[in-house]
Amino acid sequence: MRLVYAFDEQAPGGRELLGGKGVGLAEMTALGIPVPAGFTVTTDACRETMRTGEVPEPLWPEVDEHVERLQDRSGKRFGDAHEPLLVSVRSGAAISMPGMMDTILNLGLNDTAVEGLAEATGNPRFAYDSYRRLIQMYGEVVDGVEGHLFEGELQGLKERRGIRQDVELTADDLRELIGTFQSIYQREVGESFPQDAREQLQRSIRAVFDSWESPRAKVYRRTYDIPDDLGTAVNVVQMVFGNMGDTSATGVCFTRDPSTGERRLYGEFLLNAQGEDVVAGIRTPEPIERLREILPAAYEQLIETLDQMEKHYREMQDIEFTVEDGTLYLLQTRTGKRTAQAALRIAVEMTGEDLISREEAVARIDAGQLDQLLHPMIDPAAEVEVVATGLNASPGAASGAIVLDADLAEERGRAGDDVLLVRWETTPDDIHGLVHARGVLTAHGGMTSHAAVVARGMGKPCVAGCEALSIDTGARTVRIGDLELNEGDQLTIDGGTGRVIVGSVPLVPPAIDENFGTILGWADESRRLRVRANADTPEDASKAREFGAEGIGLCRTEHMFMAADRLPVVQEMILASDEKARRSALDRLLPVQQGDFEAIFEAMAGFPVTIRLLDPPLHEFLPSVEEATSDAMRRRIEQLHEANPMLGTRGCRLGLQWPEVYEMQVRAIVRAARAVADRTGDAPLVEIMHPLVGFAEELRRLRELTDRVAAEEAEVEYSVGTMIELPRACVRADEIAEHADFCSFGTNDLTQTALGFSRDDAEGKFLTYYLEHGILERNPFEVLDREGVGDLMRIAVERGRGVDPELKLGICGEHGGEPRSVAFCHEIGLDYVSCSPYRVPLARLAAAQAALADEGVTSVAVGG
Repeated sequence: MRLVYAFDEQAPGGRELLGGKGVGLAEMTALGIPVPAGFTVTTDACRETMRTGEVPEPLWPEVDEHVERLQDRSGKRFGDAHEPLLVSVRSGAAISMPGMMDTILNLGLNDTAVEGLAEATGNPRFAYDSYRRLIQMYGEVVDGVEGHLFEGELQGLKERRGIRQDVELTADDLRELIGTFQSIYQREVGESFPQDAREQLQRSIRAVFDSWESPRAKVYRRTYDIPDDLGTAVNVVQMVFGNMGDTSATGVCFTRDPSTGERRLYGEFLLNAQGEDVVAGIRTPEPIERLREILPAAYEQLIETLDQMEKHYREMQDIEFTVEDGTLYLLQTRTGKRTAQAALRIAVEMTGEDLISREEAVARIDAGQLDQLLHPMIDPAAEVEVVATGLNASPGAASGAIVLDADLAEERGRAGDDVLLVRWETTPDDIHGLVHARGVLTAHGGMTSHAAVVARGMGKPCVAGCEALSIDTGARTVRIGDLELNEGDQLTIDGGTGRVIVGSVPLVPPAIDENFGTILGWADESRRLRVRANADTPEDASKAREFGAEGIGLCRTEHMFMAADRLPVVQEMILASDEKARRSALDRLLPVQQGDFEAIFEAMAGFPVTIRLLDPPLHEFLPSVEEATSDAMRRRIEQLHEANPMLGTRGCRLGLQWPEVYEMQVRAIVRAARAVADRTGDAPLVEIMHPLVGFAEELRRLRELTDRVAAEEAEVEYSVGTMIELPRACVRADEIAEHADFCSFGTNDLTQTALGFSRDDAEGKFLTYYLEHGILERNPFEVLDREGVGDLMRIAVERGRGVDPELKLGICGEHGGEPRSVAFCHEIGLDYVSCSPYRVPLARLAAAQAALADEGVTSVAVGG
């Protein structure tokens, strides 16, 4: 098994073997695009290292062989005293994880080679600058030296010289800094900085392998559901230098605007710098358009190359480039991360440009990312106090308490607090704080800094490069211009404009543009699954229709009982001493229930509405024993008390024991349907659902009750079904189907009963431990447990339709709006999914993507 491939070699495994970055470099090489020479160490080598704890024995001879080829090709020698070959070592996973793993530049320099580089280039400042960078990066990545030790000395030297920018340091200054950095390395590591170039390379490759298991990489993989066993490839690339003087530069650019999707070059660059300076936010870079004025030939070549790249990949590209003494080189290409708004525009416009088909456009949108379009923005009518402006790095707005470190952001975010992470600049180690913050504000960095890229991917607002911001981490205060704020004070950021605002301000939902409707319209042409909404009020129903819902899959009637004017009547019904008194209270509830149903039927005219009869245990409508207002109420509360009410007298058990409750609800449903039909001429499509059925006899009796009551009222068409939320109901679905017109999986409770997890007790407690320690890959309440709960659903589908091939089947748990769970529902042949109104667009898109995947149309990605 080969473990190393040169960029100009054919490799058998694609991105799974070479990683996204390696595949991109190989493909660019084949296209004749200017790429430095190099080779890729495969993900197989990383996985074997993770499995055994040791680098596979055949790896180093293969690496030596490819270094020899680089030497022959370049005419330079690794570690040479006169004209040294220098390389970078870069990670590159199959799925892009920007900034999560490690990179080391300028490998091959030592105390002798740096003088040779200075002589060969005639540029001592460049040579010393490259060496001090190597010592710092190698020390941090390979040996775990704290980065602030190096940065503190660099900052101190600049202060002593009275300068602000690194580029103002002289060659002598940098030579002095090399000595300081080597002393730090010696003190922290216990040995001198390695002078053998081969040792540097081997230890760096191993360090990049190890960075796959770094805490930040693990958090990122959990957040984006990336498998832990993929491993990373390592790319060893001959160095090209953007820090050779004013004819050299380094930058990052996108072929389209990643925030808006506009077809224009978008990016930044730094003169006389190396690539890490841009992405790390160490200096605030120049907009890419300025490159046209400073290095016009390189700019024109960049424009031509990017046009070639986008046409080849048929996708927006994110590219890292270096200009070395006027000559352009591309170091990486990958599919660019973008906001949901940009993704929709790019997909629609690329379809219009005949680069992709409608089906490909639909497949390329991240369904989960559509949530971004529904995030709040600052109310235009609000009076705000703008105290500073930074770069509008990721759109959307957020208010929250200032927190100054990622650990506190995670802690307070987990506790349910709205927080803003405020930093000089973020690093990949801050990922856990970014996950839990509402947004991020940084003093340094640009539109392609770590904070900006990660925030855009998460759909969170980011304002970067806010130069008026300074932070005192010791005093836990921030200063924005002349204003001083304490950690915990409220702040608002507007990632669309870059504004920083004191205090918390009103937010409003954003407007959805025509590209949103276009993509969803194309999606509707492809999907088989119908999409309904969970809605309990006319307002919810109207919002669901606005988002394209094709009916209501779950209307929970218990929410209607909790209104302040109704709760006393409900309590009276529960406290009644006999059936007559209960019916008296229910008679007063009937007209208000009917009114509720009429409003929902009118909002959903022409579409099915599934109404679930009363489900929760009665004690939920009563106060605690301590709050009881009478002895009778206290006694009744004690009588209704259950040790485990979730598995107690609720759902159909309540309806069988107290049939008058369900009789009232069925009567209200039928009367409402008749009234709406008479008023509008459009008869509602009524579905009456009995919850928590586990035995066929339960549903048989309740269907009999439903039919009997409905027959006493005016004639209305309706169907009767059940919510399947117990394992027994799944495995006996054939018996239940004999009495059901439809069944809907209530996967929230089915997950609890199948796994034996109490959701309230699991989340934030042992389930968090399970996820952090890899016992479970994902939260089963967020993403459907295919192997357990999914298998029960599959059994129910097979057995239920074995009795009635026309049995209508759906899902109405929260999983109905989660893209991977929707794909599973498509796979097992459900008829519809139902989710909250705001997730209906996600479900429509996910249902289409599941159908397109059956036809072999899937999203594509490039890069690492």
